[in-house]
Amino acid sequence: MRIWGTILVALLISLPAGARELPLQELLAQAENAPLNKQPDLYRELAERQLKTAKAAYDAGRSDEGRTALQEVVAYARKAEDTAVRSGKKLKDTEIALRKMTDKLRDLKRSSNFDDHPPIQAATDELENLRTALLDRMFEKKKK
Repeated sequence: MRIWGTILVALLISLPAGARELPLQELLAQAENAPLNKQPDLYRELAERQLKTAKAAYDAGRSDEGRTALQEVVAYARKAEDTAVRSGKKLKDTEIALRKMTDKLRDLKRSSNFDDHPPIQAATDELENLRTALLDRMFEKKKK
């Protein structure tokens, strides 16, 4: 009986970890309809997913798909930054996520074809600009 109880507890604990991932369009709809303070997390997740898609496309030699995914990474990152600034919430989490995505973009640039470097660098630069804006917001001096 004790073994069955242990197995049941283990199954219940593992359920959230095994939960299915929402399709991209559903996550986008959820982000657009979420309260402002929840939107940064959702848009960050969208950007991170599209970054994985871009990497997979570039790794497979599908540069056009990679560029399209990179444009979406930048668009979702912009929305994450904007909603974080407007809500005043999740600034630090968003900055950290943008830094990690920037690092992944640099790695992607190193491993990609030379012809693919300009769009990857442009996306990297844009994410760095968003990070800088977040850091400026986080550490701005209190005006009297």
